[in-house]
Amino acid sequence: MRKRLLSILLLLTCCICAQAQEFNCKVTVRHDKITGVDAQVFTGMQAAITDLVNSHKWTNDDFATAEKIDCNIFINLTGNNVNGDIDAYSATLSIQAARPVYNSGYTSKLIDYVDKDFSFHFAQNNTLHFDDNQVSGTDPMSSNLSAVVAYYCYLVLALDYDSFSPEGGTPYLKKAQNIVNNAPDGKGVSGWKAVESTHNRYWIVDELLNNRYADVRSFWYTMHREGLDSMTAKPNEARTRILTNIRKLYNVNRENPSSILIQFVFNAKGDEFLHLLSGAQKSERGQYITMLDALDVPNAAKYNLLR
Repeated sequence: MRKRLLSILLLLTCCICAQAQEFNCKVTVRHDKITGVDAQVFTGMQAAITDLVNSHKWTNDDFATAEKIDCNIFINLTGNNVNGDIDAYSATLSIQAARPVYNSGYTSKLIDYVDKDFSFHFAQNNTLHFDDNQVSGTDPMSSNLSAVVAYYCYLVLALDYDSFSPEGGTPYLKKAQNIVNNAPDGKGVSGWKAVESTHNRYWIVDELLNNRYADVRSFWYTMHREGLDSMTAKPNEARTRILTNIRKLYNVNRENPSSILIQFVFNAKGDEFLHLLSGAQKSERGQYITMLDALDVPNAAKYNLLR
């Protein structure tokens, strides 16, 4: 059995619990915009998604209880009667996940993302299953719920593994890409195809696996394992290591200005960069703020307050 690096980091504070699943996920389904449907359907929907995420075995590794990845999935149902089917819903899916920082009580976000291209069929008493070899299933709208949830589970795993070892998440990115390549295809289903948008599920995993963006994953490892995990012992060195490596992101963004990946990273890390920047010497901040302004336009004003 291969023990993940986090087992070593937490060896003094936790015991290894074999055969444990990977996620500790809380799922919330909001349905106030839906009328004419028994509320028990939504209770069942929430329970079915929770069970899929927390009970399915997503990797071949064994996770100790303390190693489980904390995450939240929030599904906001925006309508039903999709394609005339009262049990077919349009929705947005928000997902957040975090990993602990070594020798601290702090957790660092891995993902903070909202997917707006989401529709699916779910009827009362439905259960959810996922099979990597049968992603598309027999009915596209029914299969799409499991496919989207599985895609984000693999994406979170990839980001988690990448944060502990260089490109350690590649097997899970490939599993997410497999879902994209074999995704449900039918009326009302969207978010899987390159031609539909430049900012969707296809492009997130495509860019993470593309060598053009390799420095993003290199930075990701540096920020977490070589930076944040060293903050308690050597805060100044760790902070400088993270901030100086922002140039990797800056160069990727300069060469790929329409990429979804950079903003995907900053959705999770913007507040963290602000905190790290505030701890740097004021005389040193300018060089980092110039790059961050270009990388994270929505937060540019906040960065500039720290000049």
